[in-house]
Amino acid sequence: MKITFLGANHEVTGSQTLIEWRDGRYLLVDCGMEQGQNEYENAVMPVSAKQIEYVFITHAHIDHTGMLPKLWRDGFRGKVYTTRETNNLCAIMLADSAHIQMSDAEYQTKKNKRKGLPAVEPAYDMDDVNALLRNFRPCGYEEPIRIDEGLTVAFTDIGHLMGSAAISLWLDDGTTQKKIVFSGDVGNLNQPILNDPKFVREADYVVIESTYGDRLHEDRIDPTPAMVD
Repeated sequence: MKITFLGANHEVTGSQTLIEWRDGRYLLVDCGMEQGQNEYENAVMPVSAKQIEYVFITHAHIDHTGMLPKLWRDGFRGKVYTTRETNNLCAIMLADSAHIQMSDAEYQTKKNKRKGLPAVEPAYDMDDVNALLRNFRPCGYEEPIRIDEGLTVAFTDIGHLMGSAAISLWLDDGTTQKKIVFSGDVGNLNQPILNDPKFVREADYVVIESTYGDRLHEDRIDPTPAMVD
């Protein structure tokens, strides 16, 4: 078993983790787009998109999902597992991202045309998004799901966003089984609408998002507006 961190290991965005769980068999946890100032480029995917059989998504934010349609365009034809709420949000957010890709490409193409330069292709378009979404498999919380021989997944509510989850993967490489937990983005306590993060009780390995690992969130402004008489 081999884990390769392709993104978000020097910066906040672009979460993407590749796992070779059996010889020549690959899966991804998240497939995020880098956003904002690009100080650290994501590592190049060391395998073909066609070799990836499964993608597991922690939540719908574009820095965790934004390259999924590009993965599809590059040849991925596997299944995408996530919670039902994340499935619904991805349908909206990836469509919005596709429109941005297409608009940016059109704008750059017009500029290039004046300079005699070639047209710019978008990273992906709505055709890629619509085709990808047909391969989503929505799941409930706390339901261990056997995906394949030697591969089981469960999603635990982590309170960051509607549908956000910590992902537990039970991986059997043919000799041993290990449970790896990916925390995803962990939410705060006592937030409106969202549940408090739930605990995952056991794991052999834990991969933790640590953007705010050195901060306390005790003094937070109440996001609900004050009632006015």
